[in-house]
Amino acid sequence: MPAPEAALQQKMHALYCEHRGWLFNWLRRKLGCAHNAADLTQDTFLRIITSRDALLGMREPRAYLATTAKRLLVDQTRRQLLEQAYLKELAVVTARLEDSPSPERIMQTLQALVQIEAALDGLSVNARQAFLLHYLDGQTHAAIAAALGVSTKMVQKYLIQALAHCQRPLED
Repeated sequence: MPAPEAALQQKMHALYCEHRGWLFNWLRRKLGCAHNAADLTQDTFLRIITSRDALLGMREPRAYLATTAKRLLVDQTRRQLLEQAYLKELAVVTARLEDSPSPERIMQTLQALVQIEAALDGLSVNARQAFLLHYLDGQTHAAIAAALGVSTKMVQKYLIQALAHCQRPLED
């Protein structure tokens, strides 16, 4: 092992041995949890090991360790907030999906619409439109009359025509 590498390892070992206990206790008081303090202590030393230049220029080890630990704590808090926001949004999306119709229900609806279309085949455009607006959209006779530009009496006639037309195949 080259001399500069050995010196760096010795310096890191000395830093760890001299300050690990202090950093752990400082973090335990700050976090209120020995397990989280132990994890953050290890993460702090790992960060310093991966940044060898920082180790060489360090003048105040405790201040440097505390600053590094605080930054890691801020990063961890940001990740937790992001994770919580993601989980909250995921819960909202899941709730929306639970409220949406199942694939079976969608298929039943499509089949019903195909049957309605077949039953209305051969009707005049206005009679078909009146039927759809009234029975599928739930519109009143007055609203249908306004949409089609006819009287409410004519809407009633269209609806009677549509119902009679739909009943013919059933009688056959």
